[in-house]
Amino acid sequence: MKKGIITAGILAIIVCAITAYCRADGNKTISGETAATESPSAQQADYITDGTQGKALVVYFSVPETDGVDTSSGASRIVSDGKIMGNTQYIASVIGEATGSALFELKTAHTYPGSHKGLLDATKAEIDNNVRPELAAHIQNFNDYDIFFVGFPNWWYDMPMPLYSFFDEYDFGGKTIIPFCTHGGSRFSGAVKTIRNMEKDAIVLDGYAVARDLVGEARPDVLNWLEKIGMLK
Repeated sequence: MKKGIITAGILAIIVCAITAYCRADGNKTISGETAATESPSAQQADYITDGTQGKALVVYFSVPETDGVDTSSGASRIVSDGKIMGNTQYIASVIGEATGSALFELKTAHTYPGSHKGLLDATKAEIDNNVRPELAAHIQNFNDYDIFFVGFPNWWYDMPMPLYSFFDEYDFGGKTIIPFCTHGGSRFSGAVKTIRNMEKDAIVLDGYAVARDLVGEARPDVLNWLEKIGMLK
């Protein structure tokens, strides 16, 4: 009898200790995963956390190169249904169709070189000089949207400088940003962290990255990702 009382007491102490630890830890569970209670932009989220979708817009920046072996094997373009598209543009079109979202192409006031080397040189100069290119297109009804898919190619281990202009222009506080990118092997590099630092009051998901030589067969993977984050219509 006394042994049973002692055992019960020990169990009670263990339960109390665990409860105290959980309260002190201050973490919350979302959809079976644990996320620290910190600013939304710092969350390493990979799904829509609030259970709602809201109205979404697919924003993309894409510069198809004009040189290469042929139109279907260029480093930054693809032929889909007979139409030449930039890699990022193609992924944006898949997302737009699968989610029922409108597309918005991010354009600059100046035109980038079409050749591979010319584009590399021009974009490297922008990065070295921290140039924020002037944007030629603007979202007139920005506040109508709650969720923004934002796509771009990985240039020099970063998002292109026009994306810096884009995030400088708009306040994404209270909105959800879902990045996606095409790349040559470096995935996002530090781009997602940069977006979180620039838009501290937004929820920024981990996003989707696809290698440029896999873009043509990426549709099923994109659809699986959209379903995972709760955005497939």
